Amino acid sequence: MSSGNAIGVFDSGLGGLSAVKEFLNILPAEKIIYFGDTGRVPYGTRSRDTIRKYAFQDAQFLLSRNVKMIVAACGTVSSVAGEALEEKLAVPYTGVVNPTAYTAVRKTRNGKIGVIGTAATVGSHSYKLRLQKLNPDVQVFEQACPLFVSLVENGIIHRDDQITRLVVRRYMAELKDNGVDTVILGCTHFPLLRDAISDYMGEDVTLVDSGFETANYAAKVLKEHDLLNDDTSVKQPEFFVSDTPDGFKSVAGLFLGRDMEHTVTQIDIEQY
Repeated sequence: MSSGNAIGVFDSGLGGLSAVKEFLNILPAEKIIYFGDTGRVPYGTRSRDTIRKYAFQDAQFLLSRNVKMIVAACGTVSSVAGEALEEKLAVPYTGVVNPTAYTAVRKTRNGKIGVIGTAATVGSHSYKLRLQKLNPDVQVFEQACPLFVSLVENGIIHRDDQITRLVVRRYMAELKDNGVDTVILGCTHFPLLRDAISDYMGEDVTLVDSGFETANYAAKVLKEHDLLNDDTSVKQPEFFVSDTPDGFKSVAGLFLGRDMEHTVTQIDIEQY
């Protein structure tokens, strides 16, 4: 099978693998080609122009692998460059913002929604604008959680770890005080902290996982465009990174929730 049948997924680093995990569950017959821009991570602290430039290079690389759809599994890219990508790409595109906002509006009971993400995601107000467009009556409370990314990438994610609990409380206290009943995990790293966040916020608060919602939405888009794969045999995903692949395996296991037989290839993203 040619890789022209694949779904291209990219992220600023390896966080997008939490979205790939959902794709593998929801669309097991689809081939996934993943690119993690590990050489230039993080995007969340960079200027809008830089994020846009990187996003187009990442998409260009995936197009060179002849993919049929592109998914930006990155809250930062979706927030800052999403509209530009949608406009200019020749294949169907989705980011994480729209599908996730749509679910959050459907799930909230009291109309108070919290959004957590990187500084760039929160600074762009992309979730807030989308949520209020979908339902002008919702109240949106935003919180940048930059340390969450470091916790996840260092494996400090256990719900009983004191550091995890302290950082969760530090970031989530205001959202809790404001009485939100729904929280958007607006960065692909954050589902790995789901247990700790849930413990602190309480079981009445719904956590909306951007990776899961995006995979569901992508399945819908592929179906609408008649692009779903007929051959239902399970396909091995391919992984590409822009910096040394060392250490990919351990982190990938953490994000994918399984150890996989896979090759990881380093590419020069600057040539795209």
